Amino acid sequence: MNLHRLLYERHTAGKPVRVALIGAGKFGSMFLSQVPHTPGLEVPVIVDLDPQRAQDACRTVGWDDARIAATTFTDDASKAFDQVEVVVEATGNPAVGIRHARAAIAAGKHIVMVNVEADVLAGPLLADEARKAGVVYSLAYGDQPALTAEIVDWARATGFKVVAAGKGTKYLPIYHDVTPDGVWGHYGLTAAEAQSAGMNPQMFNSFLDGTKSAIEMAAIANATGLDVPSNGLLFPPCGVDDLPHIMRPREQGGVLEKSGLAEVVSSLERDGRPVFRDLRWGVYAVLEAPNDYAADCFRQYGLKTDSSGRFAAMYKPYHLIGLELNISVLSAALRKEPTGQPRDFRGDVVAVAKRQLRAGEMLDGEGGYTVWGKLMPAATSLRVGGLPIGLAHRVRLIRDVAHGAMVTWNDVEIDTGNDAVATRRAMEKQFAAVR
Repeated sequence: MNLHRLLYERHTAGKPVRVALIGAGKFGSMFLSQVPHTPGLEVPVIVDLDPQRAQDACRTVGWDDARIAATTFTDDASKAFDQVEVVVEATGNPAVGIRHARAAIAAGKHIVMVNVEADVLAGPLLADEARKAGVVYSLAYGDQPALTAEIVDWARATGFKVVAAGKGTKYLPIYHDVTPDGVWGHYGLTAAEAQSAGMNPQMFNSFLDGTKSAIEMAAIANATGLDVPSNGLLFPPCGVDDLPHIMRPREQGGVLEKSGLAEVVSSLERDGRPVFRDLRWGVYAVLEAPNDYAADCFRQYGLKTDSSGRFAAMYKPYHLIGLELNISVLSAALRKEPTGQPRDFRGDVVAVAKRQLRAGEMLDGEGGYTVWGKLMPAATSLRVGGLPIGLAHRVRLIRDVAHGAMVTWNDVEIDTGNDAVATRRAMEKQFAAVR
């Protein structure tokens, strides 16, 4: 509630919060667009594989020539850690994100992990390393996991039990097998239109085929202590008015196998019709009243409830991605608090075959042609040896995998010397019993 005041004090004292951004894609560009309008916040260094593209992005979002001239643009991430307090990791590459996060922590910098893929692959371990080093590891405010974690925290701090929490998305069961070749039709675009807009088909397909939703729900579970569904996300069609009715346990008439789950609601009915008052862009939490008095207050103050009056929902209809990222940056620098942080290993995302896969084929990771990511309890993933979606990129199959079957560690060639693999294995070992 007082971040602006704290920043103003730093600004007037001539001690701005200085940030390094790694990855100047869409999320990073949205963050950069707000910097000139936030006195006391500076981004003196931007790291990107294409420094000229990053410079062009700054110009596109409104940076003037003087600000651009005063900024270092580089493809060398080692230059990101000097003279800054906070590092923002926004590459989207899980292996690279892990490396950058550890380098930031070793340099004594707070790390804001836009890279939710890296967070789900090894976030509990990275957050633990950051805490031990006396710095903040944080989810990215503006992205749905951090916003959901905020609502969950609000609900619990005010004395409510959280029955379900998550986000909305556009979903149909057929989307799991969609490849980048067919993605644009589901967004109402032609391939030429998408190409002219610079849109990456594999990235957009990861949102459509369910992988991104699974990753984000795993991040929420690991940050809040909520559980995940035992057999993957249900994606029930549900508008905001029906959240308390549908997102409650089956024994009370809802769709959940139990109370206390992370779950995604769909903005489409199963026949493709739009859901009335959908939550496609937002986040939610369903609350249970602890007593009759609180349930009466739900009704008295206009909350939508189920028929019993005991379940109600709070929701945020939109999220603004990188435009809201300042909240994480300033919370880390000025309050030394994360806006969501993994504490244990409750949810995992494993690779599932989009078609019949043959030995010798190369997996192409999130949003690609070969696999999609399915959410499952971490305990189950470890027991069956599911291959994390964050490691299912540029690895070769050594045996066939049937369409719809989970890919396991034993199905692929694994480079045990790979840093991301080693970090993931270390995370599993440390947190396997903390579920």
